[in-house]
Amino acid sequence: MTELLPATPEQIAYAADILRRGGLVAFPTETVYGLGANAFDEQAVQRIFAAKGRPASDPLIVHLSKAEQLELVACSFPDIVHTLAGKFWPGPLTLVLPKRENISDAITAGLPTVAVRVPAHPIALALIEAAQVPVAAPSANRFGHTSPTTASHVWHDLAGRIDLILDGGPTSLGVESTVLDVVSTPPRILRPGGVTREMLEEVLGPVSLLVPSKNRSDSLPSPGLLEKHYAPHARLLLFTGDNALALMAEEAQAARQAGQKVGALALDEQADFLEQHGLLVYRLGHDVNSAARLIYAGMRWLDRQHVDVILCCDFPESGLGLAVRDRLRRAASKIIHQD
Repeated sequence: MTELLPATPEQIAYAADILRRGGLVAFPTETVYGLGANAFDEQAVQRIFAAKGRPASDPLIVHLSKAEQLELVACSFPDIVHTLAGKFWPGPLTLVLPKRENISDAITAGLPTVAVRVPAHPIALALIEAAQVPVAAPSANRFGHTSPTTASHVWHDLAGRIDLILDGGPTSLGVESTVLDVVSTPPRILRPGGVTREMLEEVLGPVSLLVPSKNRSDSLPSPGLLEKHYAPHARLLLFTGDNALALMAEEAQAARQAGQKVGALALDEQADFLEQHGLLVYRLGHDVNSAARLIYAGMRWLDRQHVDVILCCDFPESGLGLAVRDRLRRAASKIIHQD
């Protein structure tokens, strides 16, 4: 039976005890809710994969309460790690580093590297500190489904599969952390996220970006790299190019004529036009920051309205838009482009 409790100091201490005893606890971070297990308890880690239905080829991120704990899980890291930790930790940056032998292959998908971060959320930090162990934690959702940004999202996906959900309210950032491989030269972004490419290049100079590839069965170098991921239950159609809004209106009309219920994810500046064309619109706010915070909640809300198809315009590749664009492209059933 899963408990859903407010993240009071008493309940955080209770959650930490569950982690130490091999249980699973969902907790808020600044990015999305994570599903945590004691990173030094392989049986507990295996429970994460079972609860989520997650393939063993998809590695987990190990969460620490402070940068000084890095040597517990990683070894022989380059000098830039100290620079990055000083600049971005606590925060939404995950570093891929050579792992220590005490980190199980279950966490790393059999790879010699481990993904590590220090989250910038007081509840997450208090929980890890109280547990006194590093916490392995992917997003707290069923594998491949839209990531959770509230405790109710976690409950909807994982109730009955985990021990406890700590409710700390909605997450502030809304998309997952940036995953940076610092073993590569130059450092390479494996997954764009809350720390933008521009922010990293201000500190490091040129940073490369992993080119997305098709589905693969071997171990992935980072979480969140499958071609199909973060998806709502409805079909999501992503529109690009200068005529994206007009194409969305045409697609909505055709879908309604076919008897389908149509929804849309849209910035405020796009929403009025789409509502005039009869779409059920979930507003993402006025800029990319609010869109990042609301995109997953919007997908889940439209699913609850039982829409058959969700339409959305693409986002630019600059700043946080790169992360939002990445999530939409992995969630999309089809990308439609016309100049």
